Amino acid sequence: MTMKFTEEQLNSFDKSMLIQLFLNQQEQLGKVSADLHSLDTKMQAMMEQLILANKNRFGRSSEKMEDAQQLRFAEVDGTIVFFNEAEAVCDLEAPEPETLEPAPERRKKATGKKAQDMSGLPTNRIDHYMTEEELTAEFGENGWKQLPDAITRRYRFIPAKVEVDEHHVGVYASKTDGHMIKAKHPKSLLHGSPVSASLAAAVMNGKYVNAVPLYRLEQEFLRYGLAITRQNMANWMIRLGEEYLAVLYDHLHSLLYSYHVIQADETPVLVKRDGRSAGSKSYMWVYRSDHMYPEKQIILYEYQRTRNASHPREFLKNYSGICVTDGYQVYHTLEKEHEDLTIAGCWVHARRRFDEALAVVPKERQKESASYLILKQIQTIYRKEGKLKELSSEERLSQRQVAIKPLVDALFVYLKQHESEVGTEKLKDAFSYALNQEKYLRVFLTDGDVPMDNNASERAIRGFCVGKKNWQMIDTINGAKASAIIYSIAETAKANNLKPYEYFEHLLTGIPKRMDDSDRSFLDDLLPWSKKLPDVVRKPKKQ
Repeated sequence: MTMKFTEEQLNSFDKSMLIQLFLNQQEQLGKVSADLHSLDTKMQAMMEQLILANKNRFGRSSEKMEDAQQLRFAEVDGTIVFFNEAEAVCDLEAPEPETLEPAPERRKKATGKKAQDMSGLPTNRIDHYMTEEELTAEFGENGWKQLPDAITRRYRFIPAKVEVDEHHVGVYASKTDGHMIKAKHPKSLLHGSPVSASLAAAVMNGKYVNAVPLYRLEQEFLRYGLAITRQNMANWMIRLGEEYLAVLYDHLHSLLYSYHVIQADETPVLVKRDGRSAGSKSYMWVYRSDHMYPEKQIILYEYQRTRNASHPREFLKNYSGICVTDGYQVYHTLEKEHEDLTIAGCWVHARRRFDEALAVVPKERQKESASYLILKQIQTIYRKEGKLKELSSEERLSQRQVAIKPLVDALFVYLKQHESEVGTEKLKDAFSYALNQEKYLRVFLTDGDVPMDNNASERAIRGFCVGKKNWQMIDTINGAKASAIIYSIAETAKANNLKPYEYFEHLLTGIPKRMDDSDRSFLDDLLPWSKKLPDVVRKPKKQ
């Protein structure tokens, strides 16, 4: 508590005492002022979080933007560039998209599309013709002629069914020495287990493709007369993942090293029994090929107990090239350790922070805000990039240098000039993130194969997150590792336009027969893009 002095007491103090008293009060006032500023900052941050929480709960997932009325300018390499308008470097006739991110192209359904959709399905012909007697009664003797058939098509759904394959294996014994022999027969997929490749594929497709929890699969199978428990299925997944599918996973891992550009991301996951206290976070990491390689997509998940740098360091230890990631510092550490590894940043992560900063600005002032201006610039960059997707790598790089680099330069000039002027905590965070990530956000301007963002790996993570919400948690570490392997093959199959169920069945039929081979070259024939795969595993091509 501050001591109060009367006028009489103050008059009795000598000069040195008054000076000391004044200095003490000045110091206390400074502390109070600092405390008030800290409280004000915290209050502002809390209010921004509250606004964002309400937006995420009740608002739209993306903000619509209209053209700004004012022009801002920036000097780039001695040239004045319009900052928030495209006129200086972009096509004036290009229409302005409504959203911050380019919307996926929507095409009208072509005429005859239904027939094309049905073309890849088995067709049963069912005839409906009139008899000679009926035609004569209608038209008279020989009073009619046959016209082309009127054809209608309807889908027919055949429910799943479960059958038992009962293998009778001939057993023979010698009449002289008593030795016995059995006829050749397929080995069990798992010793002592009735599971088959088709049943295992159904479980994998249900859980890892359609995100159906095992307890619901248990109930579904029971409706078909198949009494298997979720414990049975969990054990099968672990054993099949470890014994058979892991060899293909490792092969895909080695092939991923040959890609010039890859992407990485991670998401938390709960593992029920991993030797730690309840609620401890583990992580599922994802590494995938870039979308610039559409013919040979690879998507690999890896379970780890932590988010430590040692995990991507081990996974990428033999990789040389460019890895696109978010701003997680671990990846930047790896880049410093390996001179042949380049980390590229994600523009979506940068944009997202400015979008959050815009959300806490009152609506009537949003179009005048720095957040809005910056988002418009990023939108323009994305629009220009979207026009380059059909070009070759060399052509794309050339066009990026001409059409996109000036926009990026202008953006960072603006950020550096106005960094000290920002007000809200969210906007400070957005400025700080973008400026700290500038080196990584510019990498796509140096290589035509590098995408602007990490959306492809985020989409791969999203599929896992859908299943994660349904399961709540994974029971064991072995279960998490098996899930990573099976998920990898499921997502890789989908990315290469394969039918996951048929692909799993093909793998679980073929791999067990070759497990004793010292030569693993047979795995090349099982890759999702192998021409030796049977047609049944491929999705019908769209006409």
